[in-house]
Amino acid sequence: MKILYICTHNRCRSILSEAITNTLAQGLIEAKSAGSQPAGMVHPLSLKYLEQTGFSTKGLKSQSWDDFEDFHPDIVLTVCDSAAGEACPLYFGNSLKVHWGLSDPSKVEAGEAETEQAFLACIEQIVERVNQLKSIAVKGLDKLGLKAALATLGAH
Repeated sequence: MKILYICTHNRCRSILSEAITNTLAQGLIEAKSAGSQPAGMVHPLSLKYLEQTGFSTKGLKSQSWDDFEDFHPDIVLTVCDSAAGEACPLYFGNSLKVHWGLSDPSKVEAGEAETEQAFLACIEQIVERVNQLKSIAVKGLDKLGLKAALATLGAH
């Protein structure tokens, strides 16, 4: 199964999702991430907390969804509300589009402890979702079955 995580700026939540998926799914799911208006750099705290929690940051970069015209994901999964409202490029037309909103830990304007807690909570939520995705991926479902399975997980 191939997933493209989309977040407008591709610097935090989609990056976290890509790294966690590729680590936990171990080839069962191939994940990439992109943005409609990429920031051009990964948020430094995304890298810090991924490494702190044992996830690889190798190869992570902020990039445009235009870079994935030939990727052909099974699922385009938006993780921020603004990206969910955007029209995906036509070349994702055969992909199942799903929204799983995540709170943005990089927007927490508090002390270091609160920021760390926000990142760790986001990472924990992504880990739970990836474990659910793995249980779906092993079933080898067609598009209709995949859509129904994702709906039971609260994706829309």
